[in-house]
Amino acid sequence: MPEFKEVKDFPSGSDDLRSLPLHQWGKLLFASLGQAPANSFPPMEERMQWSPMDKLVHRADLSSEHVVQANWALYVENYLEGFHIPFVHPTLNALLDFGDYTTELYARSSLQLGIAKKDEACFDIPAGHPDHGKKVAAYYWWVFPNLMFNFYPWGLSLNIVRPQSVGITRISFLTFVADETKLGEGAGVGLDQVEKEDEEVVEAVQRGVRSRNYAHGRYSVTREQGTHHFHRLIAEMMG
Repeated sequence: MPEFKEVKDFPSGSDDLRSLPLHQWGKLLFASLGQAPANSFPPMEERMQWSPMDKLVHRADLSSEHVVQANWALYVENYLEGFHIPFVHPTLNALLDFGDYTTELYARSSLQLGIAKKDEACFDIPAGHPDHGKKVAAYYWWVFPNLMFNFYPWGLSLNIVRPQSVGITRISFLTFVADETKLGEGAGVGLDQVEKEDEEVVEAVQRGVRSRNYAHGRYSVTREQGTHHFHRLIAEMMG
């Protein structure tokens, strides 16, 4: 700092640039302006410890940006409930066994476990893992408030949800591939089409909730655990 040598007690700790919490998982780095992101990651990292995070290669050609005409929270809600899969995603529904679709809740994250139908592509999960023996087609992890980690046998689709305004949201789809030989198989196929189907529904919901006749309903015990969990975390953050 030029022309500051006469300033009393300079430099001091208060003159330093602010340090932000940083968390590394494989090749991925996560920072936060608030609570350390590492506090939200342990359940996912422990469950996915066998996943080849160090082998992930970012594929810009398979990544994309989407702008949704809806509030960011509505987009997250849609991701967290499994109700709509059989009705909105015909291709995905043909690959997943909807009857075995489950949701698990953690302090600041949740997991939706997609089980493959017979003969569809699934993970080769090592012995001793809690999911060993299950035909897991996809791990859908959500980390509060705006990160979605979609693990498929070929790698990871990381979705970042960024509010642009009250009614506009930008979604970044970042694709990381670990095994190119498995691209084009299973639940990780046609993600752009799945996104378009989700956007259509979410934008319709946005129009609906702005109606003077809208009133919120109740939660499904079997299919909306993740949505209820998300709402409780938002309420907690809002005080």
